[in-house]
Amino acid sequence: MRTSVDAPPAAAAPAPFPHLFRPVTVAGVTLPHRVIMGSMHLGLEDRRSDTPRLAAFYAERARGGAGLIVTGGYAPNLVGRLTPFAGTMRSRRDARAHRTITEAVHAEGGRIVLQLLHAGRYAYHPFQVGAGRDSSPITPFSPRPLSTRAVERTVQDFVRAAGYARQAGYDGVEVMGSEGYLINQFLSPRTNRRTDDWGGTPARRRRVATQIVRRIRRAAGEDFIISFRMSMVDLVPEGQSLQETLDLARELEEAGASLLNTGIGWHESRVPTIVTSVPRAAFSDFTARIRREVSIPVAASNRITMPHSAEQVLAEGQADLVTMARPFLADPDWVAQAAAGAPEHINSCIGCNQACLDHTFQNKPASCLVNPRAGRETDPAFPPLPDRPLLPLAPTVRSATPATATAPAPALSVAVVGAGPAGLAAATQAAARGHRVVLFEASSAIGGQFRLARQIPGKEEFAETLRYFEHRLTATGVTVRLNHRVSVTELLDGGYDRILLATGVVPRTVDLPGADRANVHAYPDVVDGLVTCGPRVAVIGAGGIGFDVSELLTEPPHPADRTAPAAPADPADSGAQPLEDWQRQWGVDAAFAGRGGLTTPDPAPAARTVHLVQRKASKMGAGLGKTTGWVHRATLKARGVEFITGAQYVRIDDAGLHLLVDGAPRVLEVDDVVVCAGQVSQRELYDELRDAGADVVLVGGADVAAELDAKRAIEQSTRVAGAL
Repeated sequence: MRTSVDAPPAAAAPAPFPHLFRPVTVAGVTLPHRVIMGSMHLGLEDRRSDTPRLAAFYAERARGGAGLIVTGGYAPNLVGRLTPFAGTMRSRRDARAHRTITEAVHAEGGRIVLQLLHAGRYAYHPFQVGAGRDSSPITPFSPRPLSTRAVERTVQDFVRAAGYARQAGYDGVEVMGSEGYLINQFLSPRTNRRTDDWGGTPARRRRVATQIVRRIRRAAGEDFIISFRMSMVDLVPEGQSLQETLDLARELEEAGASLLNTGIGWHESRVPTIVTSVPRAAFSDFTARIRREVSIPVAASNRITMPHSAEQVLAEGQADLVTMARPFLADPDWVAQAAAGAPEHINSCIGCNQACLDHTFQNKPASCLVNPRAGRETDPAFPPLPDRPLLPLAPTVRSATPATATAPAPALSVAVVGAGPAGLAAATQAAARGHRVVLFEASSAIGGQFRLARQIPGKEEFAETLRYFEHRLTATGVTVRLNHRVSVTELLDGGYDRILLATGVVPRTVDLPGADRANVHAYPDVVDGLVTCGPRVAVIGAGGIGFDVSELLTEPPHPADRTAPAAPADPADSGAQPLEDWQRQWGVDAAFAGRGGLTTPDPAPAARTVHLVQRKASKMGAGLGKTTGWVHRATLKARGVEFITGAQYVRIDDAGLHLLVDGAPRVLEVDDVVVCAGQVSQRELYDELRDAGADVVLVGGADVAAELDAKRAIEQSTRVAGAL
């Protein structure tokens, strides 16, 4: 039976999120609210020279209200490192280096725990070890099975690492027991076929996890937070059963865990868990099962991005806390904005993975598409915005000497042409720094390519970015002129000190006989609903836009309105695919009746027959995101989309689209052809302005049209505006 984990109620819980801002006690530590900043690997953990950058990153989140922060993963020993030179916590020297981080967070009133992560067979080096010999599909190396004595030494390495974390000033540790890393490998019969004391039965498979927690608690005492990141559902064949998961939770509580944090799925799972197409709070019911079995706090996670969703999870009793990682990349002031009753001002994570996880799996420092300052807090090119000096939610004791104030630069008069992602970022960044900004947009609404993207099934979250920019335009005082195609003369006569051209792109046409037929369409007309395609469609071009259009055309109908509003009245209502439909599509067993929480996928029939065609003979979708491309390919394959590579386009006529594929003629008998053959920069104003002596700069797609790279466009615009 559960006992209360609530701290005494706050004097006045902020409405409309009373559950979110109710204090909670974890291992004797009273936290001011129910939000945990979850673990993220930033690529700054592995070199001591990056420690000041990491400290600044965490301090800014603590300043914005993060009450309990979990670091990226650090290995307890050398063989447990994710990469050959990954960060560890295994010496006094490591502990001393980390005091920079803990002191920075504590100075801002926050708490921070160190995540201990042993990669096991997920390590990307030849010295990896595991519960057995089974190789991982995500690394090229094979593990060496740990001997019985080596397992015992590994347990002690975790305990020793926790001791060094305490020396470093951390408030606790989080033991990574999820996502298919070493401890999860011991827990699952998928990878643990041992017959010694560490395998053979469910109880013996759990011993690594429980012994680590028990021995850390014995060594650390009661005033040290021990969070266990627990796989609530493995989402892999031969994963843990529901009963084994419940038994583990009870044993972890008995062993001394302070908190059970949520992990979902393994990295090799064929079920997406955190991409934007996953419904919000999709896995909170799995967490609720665990919560009913223990009396210690349990935190829900995965695709909880906005306060309304978090509040609902807590109000329905599915968890005691919520853990969010990437939302704190997108907005370090997430908690403070929610506490102020201003969720509309939150720069929301859209689950795109482009600058965070994609970077991590390419060994690049992580950042954020919608907030390129993330991870670059010490970079002069990304100074803090002076109009967002939010106060911390806890008293601040600053140990560092404040920087000497400098006189602000003179205000400039700035024209920004184009209200797509690049233009919106440039306009709001410049205005926030005190410049007078006028934003011109030829159409009736802001958004550019994001306005199109939010209409693609699974990308409804892109509407949140437009909602954020709508409010930022007002808050920063940008003058917005919609339905206004500005001329060179008007810009020159306006007396602007700087003109930023963010005029974006236009679709590239194809030089093909029949391309001017009425049934051949540019992709914006299809996405915007200006044309309705017939039951058989050929899509020319298999880049990101080609995949998006194919998903839109094949999306099965369901009762929810697919069109996401530009600024939803309730940010929790994104218009996304219903959870039950999504679970059937991907084979997630909501009842958890079998091992791993999997069942046979049962996707709904596609709305149309689609052929996706590309000239290149290479893998279809090779240019898609490293961590998201497989999701898009799997979705289209499940809907029966035909992938045609190595094609030459011949003509379009009454018979359909004529191709040469591997030298052989083929006719696709289709009703419509949609052209997604790339884009070209729209920059007709540039030459005249430059020739007239105007101070003009190209940003975003107007500068480089390749692949509609919003990450590059927003980062570039932020840099340019910050340098004004």
